[in-house]
Amino acid sequence: MNILHEAADPSALSGMARFAIVTQDRLGISIYDLRRIAASIPPSHTLALELWDTGNQEARLLASMLDIPAEATEDQLERWVADFNSWDICDQVCDNLFQKTPFAWRKISEWHTREAEFVKRAAYALIACKAWHDKQAPDAQFTALFPIIKAGAADPRNFVKKAVNWAIRNIGKRSLALNKAAIALSDELLLMDDKTARWIARDALREMTSDKMQARLRK
Repeated sequence: MNILHEAADPSALSGMARFAIVTQDRLGISIYDLRRIAASIPPSHTLALELWDTGNQEARLLASMLDIPAEATEDQLERWVADFNSWDICDQVCDNLFQKTPFAWRKISEWHTREAEFVKRAAYALIACKAWHDKQAPDAQFTALFPIIKAGAADPRNFVKKAVNWAIRNIGKRSLALNKAAIALSDELLLMDDKTARWIARDALREMTSDKMQARLRK
């Protein structure tokens, strides 16, 4: 915590707030500086738990970088996700830690039904992270998630709809086959009588059908 306080930059908080990052209990340390700090500290599950319990936002981000995925527990994931109160905490913890644990796929199925905004966002953030990082997962494991994506597409809350959109786009970036499947899914969302679903679809299609994306996937 002394290291974090030494790196604090309160002047950065106003900039974070402009990106809808919650600044309460935050020191104003960039994610890049946090990664530099994390690189200087040996990973430790015990330390990660202690950092999380401080309630400080940067300490919680650092905890997700220092924890050991094989030692994380399902109860821990449930406790931490219940504490999410900002989109960056949600996304970073899902990417740095949760998606590397053996519980990730099951938590997608469980959390997308929860009402809390950032718990629900975590389900779709995990889909996006898995689509980007899990190179061994078969295509069918992602297409099996399409009903979950459709179920979340009508949620108008900003941090949920953007995560649903992120999940579709990352699936669509994974391979030519999944790109076609994600485009077809987006076409289905366009037909829904819901403006949120249509926004998600239009935004995802813009990227997935772009010449740049198609050329990268073909290559």
